[in-house]
Amino acid sequence: MMANRCFKLGALYLIAGMSLGVYMGATHNHTLSPVHAHINLLGWVCLLLAGLLFARFPQLAETKLAKAFFWTYNIAVPVSMLALALVFLGQPQLAPLVGIGSFAVWFGGVCLALNVLLNLKASDLAVAR
Repeated sequence: MMANRCFKLGALYLIAGMSLGVYMGATHNHTLSPVHAHINLLGWVCLLLAGLLFARFPQLAETKLAKAFFWTYNIAVPVSMLALALVFLGQPQLAPLVGIGSFAVWFGGVCLALNVLLNLKASDLAVAR
């Protein structure tokens, strides 16, 4: 279930990131290049990798850390990306929201990392081969 959610949300981020890239190419306005890169990396790549991790080791998806990662990360990424885009488009007063969102994304990443460090055992790797 958690893996499936990560894959589906990641696919939506892929479409969003690529669409922004196509828009920038068509308009020759690359102001939002950092947003495009972050949507692709944080949205598509990180969620795809988290989904693969949860699919391969489903016990990791059942932890409180997995839930904290998923919800924190998937609320923070769109908020921070929207705020970042607006900052680049001339709304510098939203920079603190970018910082708060970035911290929340970081916290979600820490939850995922702690989940792996605390709950993935060497024996899980041996069984997975």
